[in-house]
Amino acid sequence: MTTYLTPALAWRRLREGNERFVNGETSHPNQDASRRSSLVENQHPFAVIFGCSDSRLAAEIIFDVGLGDVFVVRTAGQVIDDAVLGSLEYSIGVLGVPLIVILGHDSCGAVSATKSAVETGQMPAGFIRDLVERITPSVLTSLRNEQTDVNDMVVEHVKQTSERLVDSSRVISDAIGSGKAAVIGLSYSLAEGRANLVSGIGEL
Repeated sequence: MTTYLTPALAWRRLREGNERFVNGETSHPNQDASRRSSLVENQHPFAVIFGCSDSRLAAEIIFDVGLGDVFVVRTAGQVIDDAVLGSLEYSIGVLGVPLIVILGHDSCGAVSATKSAVETGQMPAGFIRDLVERITPSVLTSLRNEQTDVNDMVVEHVKQTSERLVDSSRVISDAIGSGKAAVIGLSYSLAEGRANLVSGIGEL
């Protein structure tokens, strides 16, 4: 049961699920025992969601999907590293997923920490420093554009993450070039529960 969806149809399916979530009308699809057993041998997710690890950003819940529907990769501040790139290339190259979603959210702690580090010159200790270093270009771009609000920085970071992904991966850029896949950037509102489109690369 392969999901032969176009990038545009995959985005519509996510959008409709998010609308149900916002309105308190979730249908919790594909979460029963028969769905579980049907997926034992293989998977055909219709989208890959690369989002922030924040506990309030549970992808399957906010898009009202179930088992086997979305391939999910999460890091704090949706920061790209080699393992992320490998995971996303697997979803596109092996699983044939038509849509990559970069999912950021307002009040992001990782972006806030980066803003603070840039403003004070004080870098955090340990591996949190690595996160901050990877988010810094997005924060600097926002400040150059006179956007000092953390939520504006989140949107900038979502856009830059999308671009970096396509620049870094030949597998992904080729899939976009041939119309098989697209990358969209979404910014999620914690209070409202809505994921708003902020950028797109490829045919939608």
